[in-house]
Amino acid sequence: MTASTETGSGAETDAQSQRIGLALTTLFAVACGALAANLYYAQPLVALIGADTGLSVSAESVIVTVAQIGYAIGLVFLVPLGDILENRKLILATMGLNVVSLVGLALAPGLASLFAMMLVVGITSCAAQMIVPLAANLAPAAERGAVVGNVMTGLLGGILLARPVASFLADYISWRGVFAASAALVGLVLLVGLVRLPARTPTAGKGYGELIGSLGKLFAKQPVLRRRGLYHASMFGAFSLFWTAAPIILFREPFNFSSTQVALFTLAGVFGVFAAPIAGRLADRGHTVIGTTIAISLAVLAFVLAWFGETVFWPLLLAGVVIDLGVQANLVFGQREIYELDASIRNRLNSVYMTTFFLGGAVGSALASPLLETFGWTAVCLVGAGAPALSLLYFVLVDAKGS
Repeated sequence: MTASTETGSGAETDAQSQRIGLALTTLFAVACGALAANLYYAQPLVALIGADTGLSVSAESVIVTVAQIGYAIGLVFLVPLGDILENRKLILATMGLNVVSLVGLALAPGLASLFAMMLVVGITSCAAQMIVPLAANLAPAAERGAVVGNVMTGLLGGILLARPVASFLADYISWRGVFAASAALVGLVLLVGLVRLPARTPTAGKGYGELIGSLGKLFAKQPVLRRRGLYHASMFGAFSLFWTAAPIILFREPFNFSSTQVALFTLAGVFGVFAAPIAGRLADRGHTVIGTTIAISLAVLAFVLAWFGETVFWPLLLAGVVIDLGVQANLVFGQREIYELDASIRNRLNSVYMTTFFLGGAVGSALASPLLETFGWTAVCLVGAGAPALSLLYFVLVDAKGS
């Protein structure tokens, strides 16, 4: 989620900055939200998908993991193409493949096709991370922050609303219908994009191999990028662990929730949207150290609360609010830090940062079902609290002292 890419000549930037307005910004925001939501629809539906496809209970959470791994692949191998290929064609082509893969997922006859389509859905959903830098490049310098902020609101809204929307719709149109509805939404945005999306040809001289090869070097040579990526990997892993495991226990005794009731529960995560602007203001005022400390601490606190929520609902609900607040705030603090490193390579900095923490999220999702089935809810809470706790310890003892 980056504010800019390499834009080439000033003339190119000046010409393109006249092409964005409220309508186009809204289109960007809706597109990002629709694409990002694809990664989260399955979180509250894993039990339903598993029951329908014959997937074992201990392996249900792998469904979410596959989508997140796919997204990480897209971040590494597709998003950097925005630095060397015409942006409009790249975005529309990727969105077209996303629609096809969503339809394939909705029609998947067996487990092999289910996982294959989920992987492709994840890969092609990375089009959202091509749209944000395009919006930044098209916006006039004086309005760039506002434009990117509005687009990011759409992306974050898609992430936070995906779980309740999926849970609610599943009661009426099944889990397959949820992904079919997503295909229709992305397809509609694609049709509008064919008319409204402007062209932008980057002027970066790097070849594809050199571009991709530089990503690993950035991770190795940029300690701030590396540390921030790993901090948020622990946070996002905890986030994915919670939001994959919590709906599973809500379908069981003593709760016996329906999909609609789980949808209302997952609405708790929407409160996380309020953390981003507050964190941004704190970061701008130089309060990144205390802000990061509080954000990571919130993730630890969430699992302390969640531990009491195995049989009592309100601690689980409060845990959902707290973990989303902490994760969204930490994301903003991390972005603020890495974007200060080098304005000319922000697209690649963004690719490395997001790939790192999405891999953490994939690990968290993958652990949810095995931990829950083998060791119980207490193990989920211990692992969920432990990962951010280790990050917090390192940050306070090492990183914060050097700030």
